[in-house]
Amino acid sequence: MKNLILLFVLSMCSIEYCRSQIEIPVNISYAAKKTSGNTATIFIKATIDNDWHIYSSLQNNGGPLRTSLNFAKSENYKLVGQVAEPIPIRKYEKTFGIEVFYFEKEVIFKQKIILKSKRAIVKGKIEFMACDDHQCMPPREVNFIIPIN
Repeated sequence: MKNLILLFVLSMCSIEYCRSQIEIPVNISYAAKKTSGNTATIFIKATIDNDWHIYSSLQNNGGPLRTSLNFAKSENYKLVGQVAEPIPIRKYEKTFGIEVFYFEKEVIFKQKIILKSKRAIVKGKIEFMACDDHQCMPPREVNFIIPIN
């Protein structure tokens, strides 16, 4: 019985060790810049490892998970328009059977806001899926909190 318990504990430790070794091929950073008296731009930057990519927010349904940015509602700011992104790479992907839109190396998403007070804290999350030519990582969410003074 002791051997069975020991085997179970060692197995669980091995699983946790493997999980901690999973490569995370995308690093997310963020910032804000006041552009005039009551307007600002939020910048969400994805730095992507070589040979990996993430999908555009414009990605069609029926394929890989598109990148999405969700902002928490606040009385201190108002979103202006949609999230802006650069023109993605387009390629037909046999795996999904559709044309996919994606980014390699780096992409900066921008969201304009109107400030309703002198200070605001913009909260939200970015959700994305990173893939290389052989595999896709499980979708990942990164929360952000960006103060604007």
